[in-house]
Formats: sequence, structure tokens, C-alpha cells
Amino acid sequence: MQRIFAIVLAESNSEDRESAIHCIIKVFDNDSTYSVLQAGNEDQLLTVLSEQFCDIIIFNLHFPDSTKGMALLTKLQKQYPQTAIIPVIPEGKDDLIKNILQLETFFYLRKPYNAAEIEFALKRTSEKIRRAQPSPPSPSSEGKSIFYGIIGKSPCMERLFDLIARVAEDDFSSVLIRGESGTGKELVAKAIHSHSRRKNNNFVPVNCAAIPDDLLESELFGHTKGAFTGATQNKIGRIQYADGGTLFLDEIGDMKGALQAKLLRVLQEKEFEPVGALKSIPVDTRILAATHCDLEQLVNEGKFREDLYYRLSVVPLNVPSLKGRKEDIPLLLDYFIENYSKRRGREPIRFSGQALSVLQKFEWRGNVRELENFVQHMCILFSGKSIERCDLPEKFLANCCDDQEILAGTAGPGQSTSAPLLLISQGSIDISGLQWDDDTIDFNHLINDFETQLILQALKISGGNKKEAARLLKLKRTTLLEKMKKKEMTALLEDTSENKPLP
Repeated sequence: MQRIFAIVLAESNSEDRESAIHCIIKVFDNDSTYSVLQAGNEDQLLTVLSEQFCDIIIFNLHFPDSTKGMALLTKLQKQYPQTAIIPVIPEGKDDLIKNILQLETFFYLRKPYNAAEIEFALKRTSEKIRRAQPSPPSPSSEGKSIFYGIIGKSPCMERLFDLIARVAEDDFSSVLIRGESGTGKELVAKAIHSHSRRKNNNFVPVNCAAIPDDLLESELFGHTKGAFTGATQNKIGRIQYADGGTLFLDEIGDMKGALQAKLLRVLQEKEFEPVGALKSIPVDTRILAATHCDLEQLVNEGKFREDLYYRLSVVPLNVPSLKGRKEDIPLLLDYFIENYSKRRGREPIRFSGQALSVLQKFEWRGNVRELENFVQHMCILFSGKSIERCDLPEKFLANCCDDQEILAGTAGPGQSTSAPLLLISQGSIDISGLQWDDDTIDFNHLINDFETQLILQALKISGGNKKEAARLLKLKRTTLLEKMKKKEMTALLEDTSENKPLP
């Protein structure tokens, strides 16, 4: 069965919530393909859905009452069309069935919860989700810019895709994934898993830096009942949970020495001992590790075991930083814009050629993660608008390129890359390079860009003197200032030649 990453149980009544979870655990006691998230009210539910993609929602219509429950169900269907929603009908509310059927839901459940009904609904719903999902892209397909969720078509990314495919074919060797924070090391690990023969089993990520040292051993290896204070029952560790699949250890450089020794045995002997156990358990788990640290330096300093380092880095993979593949920025922008616009039901934004030129010259120290957060920020503030250079946050403009480079900027997301801006040369206008998409062209946008170019070029020739720039353009000074204000060219409104702010 296809792995369902998250089932959200939206149930306001705590007793009913425990009953439903008991049914799910009973049904999937030996099946680790489901993880259950809980929401006790509407705010909690919306928070869960905003933080991660969820495949299935088991949704109590009495949440908090029938009228609001139906309204919220309709809202969720519109806002999250790719999520399967299974409504739960409260006792004595059979009149709601008619309304549910009108919403074309795939399944519904009745109270009190029944394990057999939950099992049938979840299995059939997961099958429907699996059939609806497109097949993952083949690494051998030409012209692909998305490889198992990793976006890029620059030469360094094409080499990375090829390495991932080769590494995935040998699904026993451990892999050390190196790269700066925010480059997408976990995506690389998921791609290796998804392209391997282990793809139908679990991919289990563990952030070694996020779990306290005294808990990490129990999380990885599990424990037996009575192994320590508070261990009231046996617990399966994540190494065993990933049996037959892949365990991804992120920030492996933060793991303490005692755990490094136990992990080394897993790699060498293919077995482990839960905390408090006396007998080893065999396991077939492929281990992928990632770090932004220099593990060789940590080995030299005695902070990381040398034998474990060589066991982990049988195949090293380096994920390039965003500043090393800036030609992929337009692709990433398009992807994130579409993603955040659809998820929030907003009109997509687009970046002008000048704005895109600035973004491609930015350092992006936070890499792809920083770019994604930036797009989310701009989608909230500028929904449905075209973003010009002056709309960008100040940090992007502080060290941006000069005006002449900006004038040569390429088209941004939403613009035709085959239709360049009008070119100004010795007082003439060159439109021979313009190409028409679908036999049409955006007249107003091109004229606006042309006017902006004229103003910038006049200001460059005049050294920033607005009066001289207006004379060059045969405009009144006040007319020029009004046009600049309308275009929100705030960065250029201070007259550098006169050393005083303009009115």
C-alpha cells in the first residue's frame, strides 16, 4: 500500500478522539504506513494543514456544531482539493448524509467509531490517492526540471540527478549528503529512497540536532518495558520502523559519541539492541546521513568517530548552494509562486525582468529555504500583482547591480522569456527581437517597461539630476517626478546631484 504521510483526526470530543485513535491503532497495529495527527478545534486543524500537506482528514461534522461543521467541510474541500476528507456523522444526525452526498465526498463514517469501517475507508481512500498521483519523473527523460521534488536544470543539478539515480540502484550502501543549510538535503535523501527498490517501504527522517541526547537513543533504538523510569511499555525505535526502507539521519555531526558507537554496529552487523534489551534484533535498513558540518574536521578534533565517518561516506553527495546555480532561480520562483497561490486561493504574483535580475544577483545565504520564505512573504503582500524592482525588500537593493545591467534583465515568472524588453539604442527603438506568444502581446506592460527604461537611462546619463533628466526626455520636472512616484521608484527619488530630497 502506498505510504500515507498524515491522517488528521479532527474530533472535538476528547473521549471520541481517543476511541477513534484506538480504532486506527487496532486496524494498523502491524502497518507503519500511517501517521495520525490530532486537532481538537478549528484553529488546531487549520494550523496542522498550514504546516504540512495531509493526505486524509477524518472530520467530525459536529465540530463544534453541525452548521459550522458543514461550512468548514465545504471550506476545506475548496482550499485543499488534493486532500481526501472523510466526514464523520454524529449519532442521530442522519439528515446530514444528503448534504454530504451533494459535496461528492468519497466516503463517510458514522458514530460510534467502528474499526472495520475505518479500515475499509482508509484503505480505499489511499488507493484512490495513489491512482490520482502522477508517476515520478524518470531521471533519463530529457528536458525535465523536477526530479522527485528537486527543482533545477543547471549543469550541476543534472549531475546531481544522475548521481542520485546511480546511488539509488545500489540500495545497500550508506550515503553521506553534504551541503549548506537550506539546500534540500532531505529532498535528496527522499529522492534516493523513492528511486530505489525500497520505495514501497518507510522513509524515516530523524533530525539528530532537534532531539535531546537523553531521548535520541530511545527514539532511534526503541526500548523495552521497564528499561528506565517512565518506560511503561515496549517502544519500537525508528531504526526498526525503517526496516526494509530508509533511515535518514539529518545533522549527524551533532550525535554524541555513545550513540555513534551503537549506530556503527547497525551499519556493520545489520542488527541493534533496544534500550534495556538483552537480545539483538536483525534489521535491513539503509542509512542515509546528512550534515552541513565538516565531518573530517570533527574527526580530526576527536568529536566524531573516524570508523563511523568512513562507514557513512561510502558514497558522498554534495548538494550545490543556490548561489552556485542561480540560473535555477526562475524555475524555483515559478514553482513556489504556483504552490503558495493555489494553496491559499490567491492570484499569482509575477516578477518583472528588473526585479528578477536583482534576485539572481542576491547572495541567498539561506539557499532554497530562504527563497521559498521570500516568495511566501511576497505572495501575501502582493497577491495578483507584478512586482517591480522597487517593491523588493531593502536588503535585496543594498548591493544590487547598476542600472545598465538591470535594463538588460530577463523576463520574470509569468512573462514570456522569448519576448525581450524594448531596446533603446541611439535614440531609436529596436522591436525586431519581439516575439508574439499565441499571436498576442501585452501592449500595456511593454509600454510601461519601455517608459521605465527611458527614465532610468535618462537618470543614468544625467548622474541622477532629475531636472536634467526631465530636459533630456523633453518633460516637465514635475511630470517626471509624478511618473516616478506612480512607478514607485522610491530608491531613486532622492536627488543625488542637488543633495536634497525632492518634493
